[in-house]
Amino acid sequence: MNYRHSYHAGNHAEVFKHSVLVLLIEHLLKKSRPFMVLDTHAGPGMYDLGSAEAQKTGEAVEGIGRVFGKSIPTAEPYLKIVREFNQGSALRYYPGSPGIVQVLLRDQDRLIACELRDDDAAILRSNFKNDRRVSVHHRDGYEAMLAFVPPRERRGLVFIDPPFEAPDEFNRLGEALTSAVQKWPTGIFAVWYPIKDRSTIRPLRRRLKEIEFGKCLSVEFLLFPEDGERLAGSGMTVCNPPWNFDEVLEDLGADLLTAFASPHGRWAVDRQDRE
Repeated sequence: MNYRHSYHAGNHAEVFKHSVLVLLIEHLLKKSRPFMVLDTHAGPGMYDLGSAEAQKTGEAVEGIGRVFGKSIPTAEPYLKIVREFNQGSALRYYPGSPGIVQVLLRDQDRLIACELRDDDAAILRSNFKNDRRVSVHHRDGYEAMLAFVPPRERRGLVFIDPPFEAPDEFNRLGEALTSAVQKWPTGIFAVWYPIKDRSTIRPLRRRLKEIEFGKCLSVEFLLFPEDGERLAGSGMTVCNPPWNFDEVLEDLGADLLTAFASPHGRWAVDRQDRE
């Protein structure tokens, strides 16, 4: 499975995961104390939906293009950010996760954005060079998880959104997450994964369930059948989720299913208590 962000920017999976990302950060914003967000696979931070890569797949049309002008109560904070990047005009630009996080940061908060690809890292650095709250690192995201946790703020989120290009991606992700959780057991960790069919994600789901964490939630949003060909949907596992976050996710799922109105649409929240 290959999920390089520039080809899939703004698709239905992006709408789902970035809606969840915004909801997690809104939780952190409820307290005045500063927090840190570590984005392990940040990409360039901004996407032009008119680019050759985005046009090649055209996935944004059936993703953010379907909901850009709609009112979706639980996803409204996310949609507001996307609209601001387009300055009230027609949809053309889509912010990646670091761009979304940047909008939500206060003066006392910070973002650590990591990207391994040379070209994307250079663009990422250029996009955020004038923001002292954002530090960009041209390095492996899994290695960065161990280097930057626990943060000095002792509050925050690690957002893990790999391209799933390497054959050992699931193993590397599981090993890095296990080690990072041991170093920072009070941190919030959110792991995103694409779904084409159930067989591709079983190893990752199994590995995530093996991690010694008090509480995790897994949520999946699918718009198409799992035929192994097209991207059916995606999921996110949130370790150490905010209180009652499962109820927030249930509301988000109902709103997204209504907005996309797909006959194959499905949403499921799996609570994985270990206490």
